[in-house]
Amino acid sequence: MDDTPLPADDTAAGEALMPGLDLPQTAPDPGYQVLARKYRPSKFEDLIGQDAMVRTLTNAFAAGRIAHAYMLTGVRGIGKTTTARLIARALNYETDTADGPAMTLSEPGRHCEAIARSAHVDVMEMDAASRTGVNDIREILDGVRYAPVSARYKVYIIDEVHMLSTSAFNALLKTLEEPPEHAKFIFATTEIRKVPVTVLSRCQRFDLKRIDREVLTDHLERICGLENASVDREGLSLIARAAEGSVRDALSLLDQAIVQGSEETGPVTAPQVRDMLGLADRARVLDLLEQALSGKTADALDEIGALYDAGGDPVVITRDLLDYVHALSRVKAAGPGADLGEAADTVQRIAGLAEKQSLAQLTRLWKILLTGLDDVRNAPDALAAAEMTVLRLAAAASLPPPEEAARILAGHPPAARSETPAAPPASASASSPASLAGEAPGKPEPASQAPAHAARPAAPVAPAEAESELPGPRTFEALIALLREKRDIALQSDVERYVRPGAFRPGSFTFQPVEDCPPDLAQRLAKRLQEWTGARWAILADHEVRGGETWSERRQREAEEKLERARQDPAVAEALRLFPGAEIVAVREAPAADGDADEKTTERRA
Repeated sequence: MDDTPLPADDTAAGEALMPGLDLPQTAPDPGYQVLARKYRPSKFEDLIGQDAMVRTLTNAFAAGRIAHAYMLTGVRGIGKTTTARLIARALNYETDTADGPAMTLSEPGRHCEAIARSAHVDVMEMDAASRTGVNDIREILDGVRYAPVSARYKVYIIDEVHMLSTSAFNALLKTLEEPPEHAKFIFATTEIRKVPVTVLSRCQRFDLKRIDREVLTDHLERICGLENASVDREGLSLIARAAEGSVRDALSLLDQAIVQGSEETGPVTAPQVRDMLGLADRARVLDLLEQALSGKTADALDEIGALYDAGGDPVVITRDLLDYVHALSRVKAAGPGADLGEAADTVQRIAGLAEKQSLAQLTRLWKILLTGLDDVRNAPDALAAAEMTVLRLAAAASLPPPEEAARILAGHPPAARSETPAAPPASASASSPASLAGEAPGKPEPASQAPAHAARPAAPVAPAEAESELPGPRTFEALIALLREKRDIALQSDVERYVRPGAFRPGSFTFQPVEDCPPDLAQRLAKRLQEWTGARWAILADHEVRGGETWSERRQREAEEKLERARQDPAVAEALRLFPGAEIVAVREAPAADGDADEKTTERRA
């Protein structure tokens, strides 16, 4: 046997690798570290945006009320794994002057470096995404009963815990409820709803919040200073916005943005960052919204095409439109002083647009864009879906506010108005119409012109008098007769097939559209009535209205009733008996003779 002593270096290495001890302190230079790893928080004070969690943990540690299991939840890159390691360090914090769990980690402890590098024998990290089975959990549970080797507590960090199988969760329950004094569990997940309630009830839960855009922008600016990098504040704001509250995503994007500039080209500008992210110019998106709300559909289509050609993603463009409609709503609800996080000139433009829309109209626009966003994401041609969304936006912007539509639905014609200012009617929240036509695009009615029935009883025009002055049909039957007289075959066919008549008054008509009804039927009918009568007609297509029969259904019903009456006629019944297999094809009305009852001519077919 060779008794030659080991070299000093090998002996040191052998001692360092013994159980319970740290790995060798000397390690090769790792080279460049990405910013997300380089600036990972090393103490609780470095965590940004999680003040509530830090305060709760600090108070719990100070009072000695340390839980045996923690559940950390939040979006990706928010700091769940980092927080878990910090808690593990706090539980096992030990220095020459401190010997107990502590939240102040300013002075590195004996176990801190090894825990931070995931190299401590008593702090075990497991990725449940790759180890989901019950056998993986049993390996952990078999070691729980043994005391820690060198640290104060054995800490088990299980990342993406929601990926564990049902049997794995069941195996964990008993130990999780009554763990040994030396064992602590820290779970992290992005899908908290997938974690069984039985596990959640045994843990102290912390919801890590998304980082506010301004806070994240300030954080990126500090890191740029430490890295001697120069990126425009607006560019950093774009990165923070694209990261959606995730610190890791923001730092990864910042890593990419820093190399967009150089000493020769100067600081990284916002347009460079925008091109890197594939974002559309938000100022141009605001132009697009302005054009759509003004009814300039051709300009709006040209603008969205130009944004797409410049590299804008249709999904991002639609989301930007949603953001701006949300900003308009906030300004409308809270006033021009609402905190929008936008530049001063942008806020001024948003305030100007908000003045022209009611809050109910903005709510309607928001719903259209929200539906449109799903269409753009799922459509085979995203640009075409985005264009259709913009067209729907323009069409909805030309409609009167829902409160005006509710007034028309209540049976008050648009011509009957009072000049006395009044508050909006209480029925403003009534069912909004699906389509309204006859309103000139881009010309909303002044807010000072309140509906007659909502104004003070000064001297409004009586509805009956107003109706008598309006030309045109006064019943649905008269409307059908007018369509036949004018020989507009296409419009007549659509009205007869798809319209279930509701409230009909001179100047206004509400109907329930049948399935597959052309979406522009109300507009076409209103336009024709205005041409034929010279008066503006408000035509409402409302799916919530319970209309009567369509004209086609009515004709079919009347034809069937005639056939049934013919079958009941004794002479016809006898003829059908004498000619087996005969069938009544149609019933025609015979011209009525003076003093005689109407005669029917019945066609029979053998």
